[in-house]
Amino acid sequence: MNQSKIFHYFDHNATTPVCREVFEAMPDFAQAWGNPSSIHWGGRQPKNILRDARKAVAEAVGASPLEIIFTSGGSEANNTVIKGLFDYYQTAQFLTAEQRLRTHYMCSAVEHPSVIKTMQHLKSLGARVDFIPVNRRGEIDLEFYQAHLSEETALVSVMLANNETGTLFPIKELAEKAHQKGALFHTDAVQGFGKVPVNLHDLGVDFASFSGHKFNSLKGSGFLYSKKGSNFSSLIHGGGQERHRRGGTENTLGIGCLGVVAKRVALIPQKMQEMETLRDEMEKQILAEIPDVLVTAAESPRLPNTSSLVIKGADGETMLMSLDIKGYAVSTGAACSSGNPEPSPVLLSMGLSREEAQNSLRISIGWETTREEIRGFVETLKVVVNRLRSLKNDEGDSCHV
Repeated sequence: MNQSKIFHYFDHNATTPVCREVFEAMPDFAQAWGNPSSIHWGGRQPKNILRDARKAVAEAVGASPLEIIFTSGGSEANNTVIKGLFDYYQTAQFLTAEQRLRTHYMCSAVEHPSVIKTMQHLKSLGARVDFIPVNRRGEIDLEFYQAHLSEETALVSVMLANNETGTLFPIKELAEKAHQKGALFHTDAVQGFGKVPVNLHDLGVDFASFSGHKFNSLKGSGFLYSKKGSNFSSLIHGGGQERHRRGGTENTLGIGCLGVVAKRVALIPQKMQEMETLRDEMEKQILAEIPDVLVTAAESPRLPNTSSLVIKGADGETMLMSLDIKGYAVSTGAACSSGNPEPSPVLLSMGLSREEAQNSLRISIGWETTREEIRGFVETLKVVVNRLRSLKNDEGDSCHV
């Protein structure tokens, strides 16, 4: 990497930089190298790290420590709930007749692939699966949801916030409707953790997934909230770790760091307001200085840090690469690369055209993003878009630099 070049990170929905508090705590966690399951001196410090982290994480999300299951991240947590509940309803010997009839599953059409593909897997095994549509503003179709919920529904899974558009979903209302039919409710809260306050008791969900690297901690560590009394079959069989709900020796370093970042939740309301102010200023500047730009889901409740743009006449991936050359890291819903020409399924599900989805760009700022960085980004984006539009007018549409 060219160290003389200044880099600006605008892709916090993909991952976040590790915070200072985690760096400072890591050496102590790394030195606690014993197995937490060992009953001799080598296991005592690691076990204490797990206990303290479990308590901190539970307090951060409004749960009980015994309702927290440490995982490798959000994808494992999502798979654990969906596959685990399906397997439980298929194999448990003491289910009621009503539970055995629950072979119906639902999720939104804009879920993370770890939910969408797992639901498709259940469908291949004989489950009935409905994907709840969303409108162009990214809002869930409540009429479809209500019409398809039934006494046969086992689980509904709807994300707290969409990773591409930032759209926030009415989880409390959706969970209440699911419970009225006797169904369980899961939310993938990965994108909300660290960006908006999350209180699982208030939301009323049965399961929720989280990932540390979305909130300034380490990759490879996350957790699943499983409400007391919510049963499922273990995804990973092995020892008795996590009260027999997730086998395998615990990632003490990653879990300890989760506990550290969990203690930063008190700062979220302040940081939330700061990010929303910067995001709104950025969008205002872009709309004023660059013509033919659409802010996706602008009228819907959104994460405070996320902006999804459709920029007419500028290919998304080409913008991404051009901005990268200038030192700005962003993301795009489009995948205009060799062997994968399909645009974002999320944007297509919202009703955007293929061309609009192909011309999309996602900007997601973080706790440390500054107003000066925003101003520089808008100026750079303006230059990039003008150049790409000029090239398109001169040479026709292209999907390469």
